[in-house]
Amino acid sequence: MNDIEFSALLCSRLCHDLISPVGAIANGLEILGDEEDEMMRAEVMTLLGQSAEVTSSRLKFYRLSFGAAGGFGEKVPIREAESAVNGLYNSGKINLTWHSDVGLVNKDALKVMLNLILLAGESLIRGGDLLVEIRENNPGVEMTVTVRGDKIILQDSTRQALLGELGDEQIEAKSAPAFLAASVAARLGTKIGFTQHNEQSFSFQTSYQDKE
Repeated sequence: MNDIEFSALLCSRLCHDLISPVGAIANGLEILGDEEDEMMRAEVMTLLGQSAEVTSSRLKFYRLSFGAAGGFGEKVPIREAESAVNGLYNSGKINLTWHSDVGLVNKDALKVMLNLILLAGESLIRGGDLLVEIRENNPGVEMTVTVRGDKIILQDSTRQALLGELGDEQIEAKSAPAFLAASVAARLGTKIGFTQHNEQSFSFQTSYQDKE
């Protein structure tokens, strides 16, 4: 798969995740144009605000997880990542717990971690707990993402893409974030680990050596 083909898949994934809240904003504005009842208009305005917040949160997250994270140097403050992840999950059924003793994270390593968080969160079909841990282990940094929930589904294609077991021709928009995480991890000289604790819990692990 060449870079253009993969970029198209990633763009498809991005559009898929944004079309719902953006569509809700468009529908809400259309209703406002015709609605004269003040109570109904107030309800529509509330929904518009919620949809705008979801859209903004997802864009902030995808800027770091998919994009070049312009405006930052080679390292990104971990608080930026935590804020983006909190924004992604603050209105759903996922309980986020974040532990970090690291202040700055390599931009590429952060990209790997955020895509792991995205994929882990998607596996929590009915919601559950999402634990993120970033620990210093000089001269490196270790990252672990763990989920626990009543119903967890991690697609085989996602797991295989993360572990480098899926051929380029088998990558789809759904598994594009996994392929991105694996590719960036390889560029860092590291790999992504997967541990199945039981039917209701698993973890992703990765690490990188800080050269500075």
